Amino acid sequence: MAIPLKKFRELVFQLMHPNDAEQLEDDEFLSLMMAELSVTKRVVLLAIERVKQIRSHSEKIDEMVSQVSESYDFSRIQRVERTILRLSVFELLYDDEIPPKVAISEALRLARKFSTPEAANFLNAILDTLYKKSLGENPDQDVLSKSIEELVRSEESAKEAAKQRLEDESKH
Repeated sequence: MAIPLKKFRELVFQLMHPNDAEQLEDDEFLSLMMAELSVTKRVVLLAIERVKQIRSHSEKIDEMVSQVSESYDFSRIQRVERTILRLSVFELLYDDEIPPKVAISEALRLARKFSTPEAANFLNAILDTLYKKSLGENPDQDVLSKSIEELVRSEESAKEAAKQRLEDESKH
């Protein structure tokens, strides 16, 4: 692969958003991704293969995340965070070429770039818990609980701010 793994990971992340598998292999879509990210068709096709691998494990990955975040329903996890989780859990548990600490730190980098600091903390707690469980260790549930509480507070603040904006706009 001729591009840095960090850039390849971002390409995979972006390719995971289309729900339609056929769209991924559409020539127009491939051309767009090549132009937008300045990569070759070969790199995009490799990234599409990675997306297919991740999707083949997504049901199991979602189940593991749901079990770990039991006090925060999986359906409440925003699409960006779910995508980062699927990508990073795949790297963490199914890709022997990527060290676990790298998979976790890259998930945090993606979260900080495409989401919020609270989401990054939440993802860190989820991934750390899954990693420790995979090693047979007991994860620190307090860290996970605190990150979930922080995420819930952040969501509530965002809802309140949006509500206030709507009220302010309706007055004008």
